[in-house]
Amino acid sequence: MDQEQFQRLSEQGVAEIFPGGAQALAERLNTGKPLRVKLGIDPTRPDLHLGHAVVLRKLRQFQDLGHTAILLIGGFTAQIGDPTGKSETRPRLSADEVKANARTYLDQARLVLDFDRLEVRDNSEWLGGLDLSQIIRILASTSVAQMLAKEDFRQRYEQDTAIYLHEFLYPLLQGYDSVALDADIELGGTDQRFNLLMGRHLQALYGKAPQLALTVPLLVGLDGVKKMSKSLDNYVGFTEDPLTMYSKLEKTPDALVDTYFELLTDMPVQQLPATARERQKALALAITSLLHSPAQAVQAQKDAASLLFGSGAGENVPEVQLGSLVFPVRLAKILQLAGLTPSVSEGMRQIKNGAVRLDQQKVSDPQYEIAEAAAIQNAVLQVGKKQFRRLVVD
Repeated sequence: MDQEQFQRLSEQGVAEIFPGGAQALAERLNTGKPLRVKLGIDPTRPDLHLGHAVVLRKLRQFQDLGHTAILLIGGFTAQIGDPTGKSETRPRLSADEVKANARTYLDQARLVLDFDRLEVRDNSEWLGGLDLSQIIRILASTSVAQMLAKEDFRQRYEQDTAIYLHEFLYPLLQGYDSVALDADIELGGTDQRFNLLMGRHLQALYGKAPQLALTVPLLVGLDGVKKMSKSLDNYVGFTEDPLTMYSKLEKTPDALVDTYFELLTDMPVQQLPATARERQKALALAITSLLHSPAQAVQAQKDAASLLFGSGAGENVPEVQLGSLVFPVRLAKILQLAGLTPSVSEGMRQIKNGAVRLDQQKVSDPQYEIAEAAAIQNAVLQVGKKQFRRLVVD
């Protein structure tokens, strides 16, 4: 591995390498043996967004350098729920819910990782078989005071918010995963620092060489303020259609564009367009190309421009089947049925605010009704500059 490759591995999209920093990573790499690089994901939801892509791309870098990339599915730990970043106890998931989510996670992770060279494991393999004496040994390795040093637990304790005993198990069991997998390096977001250190702690307890930990920054969402999250509606999902994906990314706040380029693409900063608007377009094109294809990304760019400037209806607007409707029907109801707004009242609010267009014509009356199916068949319904649906009525 040359210096440029090492710099990219140890610096691009890296928040911290501990203990020892880049020098410690170099020493591990210079042993000449393939390293076992672990990334654990808990399938608590059925889909991935660009925030997940940051750490998946880092795992792919190790993979491309010939190291053993391990994608660990938290089939057992997801049933506990990671307390990191939570001010209250997570709802517990059933084993069936976790399995269903895991299937979609893996399908989407294929967009970034090479599955022909990937070790995929599920921690149910070993955690489900631990007996009580083994669990007691793990629990006895860490004090309550050490657990309360974890920021989330400390805040909840100080605020007299309940902390349940099974939540203390989460970082310990995640740490035991590193024991079971003989991990040399573990990847995670900056919010996972405590859990990654627990892996080192338990490896030492079991007589194994403690892993290095490499953290990546948490991706700020499209609102420019908070961590990317589906619940905050500031995300770009892996499976969004090309037009929606491109349209969202083309509006990335100026302050985030260079960060997105660094964390989500391989484009050198010196090759980026000079103007902020052209950078936004280049970013949208690059990421849509990565998760779809270059041809689909170019078409999405054309369609986004035609919808924005009224020069056409766009070829790749995603269709939505509305089913059988009873006419007349309010446009606000169709917005909800099309998945463009969460409720009829929100649809009415968007219409009142001038954010809704039907075949490029602005609709301003919140009570606007559609008289017959022919009036909306194959029409493009648009909310703002990022959301589009072509309507199909049975």
